[in-house]
Amino acid sequence: MSDSDLQIAGDILEVPHLLQPPREHPATVAEFAGLARSVAADRSQWEHLVRYDATSRWYHRLRTGPGYEVWLLSWVPGQGSGLHDHGRSSGVLTVLEGTLTERTQSGKRVLRAGAQRVFAPRYVHLVVNDALTPAVSLHVYHPGLAEMPTYTAPHCEARTRPGLVTA
Repeated sequence: MSDSDLQIAGDILEVPHLLQPPREHPATVAEFAGLARSVAADRSQWEHLVRYDATSRWYHRLRTGPGYEVWLLSWVPGQGSGLHDHGRSSGVLTVLEGTLTERTQSGKRVLRAGAQRVFAPRYVHLVVNDALTPAVSLHVYHPGLAEMPTYTAPHCEARTRPGLVTA
């Protein structure tokens, strides 16, 4: 770049109207994953809310924003989601404490604290706590979760549960 180019274009940092303003809410996959990592890192946002329920998975909507929701879930040993997808919602699953196992048609992944999975709409999986200790996870859905079709086995027709169900 020559001096004359700089005189014409100027220094981009000196032209505030050319800079993108910071977003108040995430809008890209990377920003949603970043939001999940940020919440995970700040235990004061979620740790005091966690409850464990031996009869069913416990969940709590932690935050909402334009077109997205953030859910906190706990899993005692043996609890699982069942085989499901998230309808038209994309998502980010982040393990906050413990270990969860994700099963898909292509295999299984063991997700330890800090692990993060990003998934697209209609991504079919099952999440279970196969460990001997409880687990806590954070889920970000965009758009907000409105349906969670369940499956009896891979490639089978879905049965849709009425109402809002989280996983």
